[in-house]
Amino acid sequence: MRLKSSIWVSAYLRRCQSEGIFGAVRRRGAEEAGAVFVKIALMNGNAMLYAPAPQAVYDDSRPIERVFVPSSSAPVAEQAVEERLAKEVGFDPDAWIVEIEDRAGRHFLDLAPS
Repeated sequence: MRLKSSIWVSAYLRRCQSEGIFGAVRRRGAEEAGAVFVKIALMNGNAMLYAPAPQAVYDDSRPIERVFVPSSSAPVAEQAVEERLAKEVGFDPDAWIVEIEDRAGRHFLDLAPS
């Protein structure tokens, strides 16, 4: 059983804050199992978006972990990220959106192997 989305988001934001990085919940999704999307704003008009990894990537021996994949290999214009997030929310109204502001692009997420 995976950790509830609300608890995971809270812990993730505390992790970022402990590193001196500002983060906030932009959109609350389903408490229990809403998909979590993380936008990293680079403070220069560009951003990165991290989406939940496909189920096939998850390790059955570690079911509580959340694994993410970047939506692009390099930063893109923030407007492109916002358009993608609007589509995701239209498709999945239970989705969460977390936004982090960090010029260095640090995210502290577990990424799926590429």
